[in-house]
Amino acid sequence: MTLTLYNTLTRRQEPFETVEPGKVKMYYCGVTVYDYCHLGHARACIVWDVVRRYLQFIGYEVRYIQNFTDIDDKILNRACAEHSSMEAVADRFIKAYFEDMGRLGIKEADEYPRATHTMNGILRLIHDLENKGFAYPADGDVYYAVRQFSEYGKLSGRKLEDMQAGASDRVNIEDPEYQKKKDPFDFALWKAAKPGEPAWKSPWGAGRPGWHIECSAMVRDRLGDTIDIHAGGADLIFPHHENEIAQSEAVTGKPLARYWLHNGMVKVDGEKMSKSLGNFITIRELLDRGVDPMAVRLLVLTAQYRTPIDFTDEAIADKTNAWHTLKAGLLFGYQHGEKLGWNLGAGNIPIPSTQSPVPNPYIERFQELVNDDFNFPGGLTVLFELAKELHREANILVHQGKTETPAFELQRQWQTLVTLAGVLGLEAKPEVETSKTEGLSDAEIEAKIQQRQAARQAKNFAESDRIRNELQAQGITLIDSREGTRWHRN
Repeated sequence: MTLTLYNTLTRRQEPFETVEPGKVKMYYCGVTVYDYCHLGHARACIVWDVVRRYLQFIGYEVRYIQNFTDIDDKILNRACAEHSSMEAVADRFIKAYFEDMGRLGIKEADEYPRATHTMNGILRLIHDLENKGFAYPADGDVYYAVRQFSEYGKLSGRKLEDMQAGASDRVNIEDPEYQKKKDPFDFALWKAAKPGEPAWKSPWGAGRPGWHIECSAMVRDRLGDTIDIHAGGADLIFPHHENEIAQSEAVTGKPLARYWLHNGMVKVDGEKMSKSLGNFITIRELLDRGVDPMAVRLLVLTAQYRTPIDFTDEAIADKTNAWHTLKAGLLFGYQHGEKLGWNLGAGNIPIPSTQSPVPNPYIERFQELVNDDFNFPGGLTVLFELAKELHREANILVHQGKTETPAFELQRQWQTLVTLAGVLGLEAKPEVETSKTEGLSDAEIEAKIQQRQAARQAKNFAESDRIRNELQAQGITLIDSREGTRWHRN
């Protein structure tokens, strides 16, 4: 059962082979933090969260990096409108990001680099491009010379001559930026400072980086020259990811990523989501209506990740009903395990895995399905099969006082369901479970964080995740960074 992935770069499905055996270096182009996250962000973050979970489930050690773009015209415009600063706007919406993703059950990345914290790496990369003849300064700006990179367009499939034929009507020759460029296709690596704007020192004068160079620098700084998976929305293929390849590979002479994966876009009631159409929905708006976060995850995961997805009231209602079915199966052990003689105490239930010496047909079928380009809809069919069987046995137990299937086999089925649901980030706990653990003091929280840090250093990532999930269930969000782990109460 070999994992195969559709690679946007080669336009075909390929066996997954990592740079370093057993390890995955994965980068996801994250959000620009100028507003609350919307349904498009929800879809992308859920997809790549589950991709990471699945890779870990089948035995890979995954280093997952997700950036924040905190230098951008949209952030600056909002700061000006609010008489604030770009940093204050970015900090506010980064905090909101963690709140929203926590509600959706998104596991935190290993690191969240920010453009403002990667300035040395950005300047170094621009300097290297200039030295190699791929970049040139122009009145305080620095531009990438697109025609110098012979493979430009290999990701998107676009050819410069075709783009040039259709570009004449869109070019404003009076634009000062256009006049600085040696070629219309060249793009900015560094922008000279304008009056009143935030700026950083550079060899070319005070200014700020272009968007594309930020991700190239963050990948290089955190993960090295070549990574295994570069992920993002399909809208980023051109120009953002195309330009990342041009920047990074021109300097290193190596592939930036072995596999380029892209999730499909989101529509609302059949139309592209936009503020002008009045169908722009943020994650918090949706969840504050009472929509279950697990129903949102189901809606995302029942669509093939590369295809478009349509958020409608009917679709949400359908997935809410589906979640009730799955949730009943996930709660089976808590509600009926004692009657069946199960010992659920102290978290000592052996959890099945892909490395178990005892064959598990459900796990084998789940893995066979999902290994086909992350076929999560196929994997979900296995979960619903288990949930429906447990629901049937629960009805028999309630009405007849016994089950048709032996108790030990039901326990195995339930353990399997909980495990596979966890791979997809679908979790359900009895109400009483959460009430027992409320009201931790600051000192108790810090002690838990120390226990988690010890587990991470020992590479016991299952224990690390358990502690994080335990705190999250009590309304405490952990944020990891190079400076350590900080936390806040939701």
